[in-house]
Amino acid sequence: MNVRQIVYDNVKSIGEQQRKNLPSLSDDTLILNSGLDSLCVAILIATLDDELNVNPFDNENVNPPITIGDLINIYETAVSVTSN
Repeated sequence: MNVRQIVYDNVKSIGEQQRKNLPSLSDDTLILNSGLDSLCVAILIATLDDELNVNPFDNENVNPPITIGDLINIYETAVSVTSN
């Protein structure tokens, strides 16, 4: 499972569905500068939770993501923990 690709695909898909203008995205892109508003981010998190079958934010030790790369790392870690 390629968590990175799943995150990027969902960001782009949700951006299109919500008619948002997305810049070129990279791991360093700040979520606040990604073109997604708070509703889009909530949809993204719910979609990733469902698609990856994890909720990494149930863990109180998880810091809120600042960049797309942070979000990817949070989900990669959660997926690796649940698959072990």
